[in-house]
Amino acid sequence: QLHLLESGGGLVQHGGSLRLSCAASKRTVSTYAMAWFRQAAGKDREFVASITWSGGVPYYSDSVKARFFISGDNAKNTVDLQMNSLKPEDTAVYFCAARARPTDYDTDYRARTTFDTWGQGTQVTVSS
Repeated sequence: QLHLLESGGGLVQHGGSLRLSCAASKRTVSTYAMAWFRQAAGKDREFVASITWSGGVPYYSDSVKARFFISGDNAKNTVDLQMNSLKPEDTAVYFCAARARPTDYDTDYRARTTFDTWGQGTQVTVSS
């Protein structure tokens, strides 16, 4: 079974930067896409960014576009999230996710249901 481990969370001031990393426990298990979601206190888990290994296409939520950047290594099953110009509303637990089954032409890379493996989460707190 594939496990994901996030790192890099912490406390940062408004306007600062953080880099989150996620690594899968098994490099021999193929993944087809990886993503970051976040969940603020009292709110639903929401999509942040994802990347597909077929062409390395990134997807972003409107709230983070041009501030956050996702990158990854298919062979190593790792994905990073560079977060710049952080705002207090970015405060949340950030979850790494992976899809370990083949994708379809109409796969929605922003949907929670697309991803079948999840990490435990890492806290990001942005002070005002």
